[in-house]
Amino acid sequence: MAGLFLLSERQMARISPFFPLSHGVSRVDDRRVVSGIVYVIRNGLQWKDAPAGYGPH
Repeated sequence: MAGLFLLSERQMARISPFFPLSHGVSRVDDRRVVSGIVYVIRNGLQWKDAPAGYGPH
């Protein structure tokens, strides 16, 4: 995942209370996915065009 934009631990700590709890289904890494969303918005991309390191497409 070298070169990917990632939110800092401090930024994640501020938003993590808003994430749903896991109920049996394996979750992907919240930090990776939220960082991917920020990357997509900043660069005017669609999710399918984001680097695969941000999570499933």
